[in-house]
Amino acid sequence: MHDLIIIGGGPAGMTAAVYAARKMLDTLLVTKDLGGQMMWTREIENYLGFQYISGPELIGKFEEHVKRYPANIVYEEVTRLERTPDGIFIVRCGDREYRAKTVIIASGKRPRRLGVPGEIEYTGRGVGYCATCDGPLYAGRSVAVVGGGNSALQAAIELAAIASEVFLVVRGRFKADPIVVDKLEANRKVEVLRGYVARGIYGGDTVEKFVVAACDDGRERELAVQGVFVEIGLDPNTEFATGLAELNGYREIEVDCRTATGVPGLFAAGDVASGPDKQIIIAAGDGAKAALVAYEYLLRNF
Repeated sequence: MHDLIIIGGGPAGMTAAVYAARKMLDTLLVTKDLGGQMMWTREIENYLGFQYISGPELIGKFEEHVKRYPANIVYEEVTRLERTPDGIFIVRCGDREYRAKTVIIASGKRPRRLGVPGEIEYTGRGVGYCATCDGPLYAGRSVAVVGGGNSALQAAIELAAIASEVFLVVRGRFKADPIVVDKLEANRKVEVLRGYVARGIYGGDTVEKFVVAACDDGRERELAVQGVFVEIGLDPNTEFATGLAELNGYREIEVDCRTATGVPGLFAAGDVASGPDKQIIIAAGDGAKAALVAYEYLLRNF
């Protein structure tokens, strides 16, 4: 029986672990890996204290900080979260289970898929979801990026430095920050296909062709590319909590201003929660807040 189980090893979960350990709580951090979306981020310029740092570098500093404290970490995937009638939480990881008096869900989000023919078949063989991770594999090759937000534009800019050509497929208007849009528009190596959607990904052993279609008349265009990077947003990792926590229309966990859900002893922090903005510094702040509120809950109830 633990005082607190934290589900997720991104900035929210890792910060929560530090704050919980400083309160001397018996804490268990359950995660598939450490870092979350930060591991996919090449450039971070808005985390206070670092004018510039890469995602993996910042996660390294987080990990070093966490491991200064006696918070246990297990690298497993949570498959189910339950609560007993007497208020104890059961965190199931396949055949294993862990119990705690309180839980913080900080499981973050995962890349959203296009849902077109060939996407699943060619994942890892030309279809990717992290330009920072896989971009170097496409040096001197033609690639396409799908999406119109910050992540898509940043991926296109990053790939333009190594690829022979980059196509950016955007359904409508850009949804990125103005500074990112300016950087993209100044990059002559990126061809923007505005008003197009994905139709299919084809090839042999690896990707050879990406078919897109115009939104207005359905006219198709074939792009001879060896890589397709999907950057169309993220889905929250909340399936394991379905039926226990209340979810909003985006399947994020509904929380109040103190990270509390409608379930006593259950809190949510970071991108998985229903806050309006998704930033590393906000996730870290949520994690700190959740740990402190969980500590207060334990003082009152145990």
